[in-house]
Amino acid sequence: MLSWVCGRCRAGHSPSRGHTRVPPIDMNKPSQASVRTPQQNIRSFCIIAHIDHGKSTLADRLMEATGLLGERDKTAQYLDRMDIERERGITIKAQAVRMRYDYDGETYELNLIDTPGHVDFGYEVSRSLSACEGALLVVDAAQGVEAQTLANVYMALDADLEIIPVINKIDLPGAEIDRVKEEIEEMVGLDASSAILCSAKTGVGIPDVLEAIVALIPAPKGNVEAPLKALITDSWWDAYKGVISIIRVFEGSIRAREKVRFLATDKTYEVLDVGAYAPEATSLPEIAAGHVGYLICNVKEVADSKVGDTIAIASDETAEALPGFQEVQPMVFAGVFTSDNGDYPVLRDALTKLSLNDASLTWEPESSSALGFGFRLGFLGLLHMEIIQERLEREYNLDIITTAPSVKYRVFYKDGTDEIIDNPAKMPDPGGFDYIEEPMILSRIQVPEEFLGAIMKLCQERRGIQTDLKYMTSTRTQVTYELPLAEVVFGFYDQLKSISRGYASLDYDVAEYRRADLVRLDLLVNGERVDALSLITHRQNAFNRGRDLCVKMKEEIPQQQFEVAIQAAIGSKIVARTNVKALRKNVLAKCYGGDISRKRKLIEKQKRGKRRLKAVGNVEIPQGAFHAILKID
Repeated sequence: MLSWVCGRCRAGHSPSRGHTRVPPIDMNKPSQASVRTPQQNIRSFCIIAHIDHGKSTLADRLMEATGLLGERDKTAQYLDRMDIERERGITIKAQAVRMRYDYDGETYELNLIDTPGHVDFGYEVSRSLSACEGALLVVDAAQGVEAQTLANVYMALDADLEIIPVINKIDLPGAEIDRVKEEIEEMVGLDASSAILCSAKTGVGIPDVLEAIVALIPAPKGNVEAPLKALITDSWWDAYKGVISIIRVFEGSIRAREKVRFLATDKTYEVLDVGAYAPEATSLPEIAAGHVGYLICNVKEVADSKVGDTIAIASDETAEALPGFQEVQPMVFAGVFTSDNGDYPVLRDALTKLSLNDASLTWEPESSSALGFGFRLGFLGLLHMEIIQERLEREYNLDIITTAPSVKYRVFYKDGTDEIIDNPAKMPDPGGFDYIEEPMILSRIQVPEEFLGAIMKLCQERRGIQTDLKYMTSTRTQVTYELPLAEVVFGFYDQLKSISRGYASLDYDVAEYRRADLVRLDLLVNGERVDALSLITHRQNAFNRGRDLCVKMKEEIPQQQFEVAIQAAIGSKIVARTNVKALRKNVLAKCYGGDISRKRKLIEKQKRGKRRLKAVGNVEIPQGAFHAILKID
């Protein structure tokens, strides 16, 4: 008789919180995951959609319909494994899972990849598409086609995938199926007459989705007998097993105990384990051409397992690398420092491991006179920045300080040279350069017609230039603006959602660098420049931003024994000022009447003491002050 084991770590203990209880694999009876499926019966696909259109819920229903999840295992958004994903209700990391589906007398292997929907995690989507032959395009039956829907479709088309339109949430009272079909045909360009109608919440239409996957998505190509050629699509660090990589095998096969070579680093490793997630990690005898699975090679250096690298058999000296992925270009930069300088090595180790798990994260060492030693991090957007900050605090128990976000600027000097800067503190003083250029984006905003005027006003206030306006349907418009990226970083997305009551959606591409009248706005505390709080802004906004920044800093900096002057300056010109009043003891409390000169002596003595304090006193900038700069709009 077989005893129960923990389904998450495969140990023989009773399942703990968050773990599931499943029967162990009976070695006398091959499990469904360990049976090799003929290549013509393999289907690899991903689920793409705008944020909150039901991708993860649809993945849950597909796993239940194929028998991968039992009654004990059912949890909402099963593939969202991080606590932060469940708390925010969004998918951050793409997750792969293998299912088996019996249809028309044949057994099919379905490799599902659940992808994020937010624009900041588009790089995760593009990597997932490389491991698939098809995609389920999920569209909300009430919301219809939105900006990120189109962006993901274009990526899938570029990857030459078979796209199956799925209209989800048909059980909603506000579902408009005919309108959504019309939007799919007009805006996306797909035939929606045979679009699958389903409700991932109730399970309606799920069998139709599975049948369409088998019938419409092509089987993978690749010679199982050829030399190994596999692509790393994702990697992460495990404290016990080292680096775990998700791979898609394009040629040949890979087994445990074989020696493989990573072409980017030209290093050789012995394969310790191969397998697939079904839904938890399950070891397999091999992974062959067309399959998606995991690989463990005892890689201890995270830099040796790069996303986009090609894996070949060690003995194959003529192996050529697969195309890989386009190098990611961060758009937002911020400094990250520890509140305790002794945690600097821990922060460096944490960033090394996080950058393996998140290939879109870049970092390099940086120092600040106010905060000490830290790192300059590159992100794809503000949400990406928030997620990384929260993961550093949760997963590595770090107390960190994040400086104001910035973008890359191009500074042109009078001698004809130019330089790219991503830190406002590095911008030269006025007169030290000829001119400066800032990055522009081409933004596409889809919004109902009733909110169009307010959205256009918002874009114009952010120095936007309208380039196009078209009606996608009778009630929905798409307006295109050229906007400075720096204006989008500070609160633009929140204001966009607020003005449109959540109905507007945004997608953008980096366009070009354009000349602008920009200045560096410095914050001075008691006459000392705090380099970590400097920011670059347009000259016409400098006074308002400087005033708002001073007011915010006054709220954050605690009172001292002496008066603290907070100033905003452009070069040597002060554009705004406020003071934090000093804590003051009532030295006249014991004076009951008498000569006024006695009271004046006591007050003058107190003033002299506070001047001495001010001459030698240091003002500690609290962590909240660095976050407040995000709220100055």
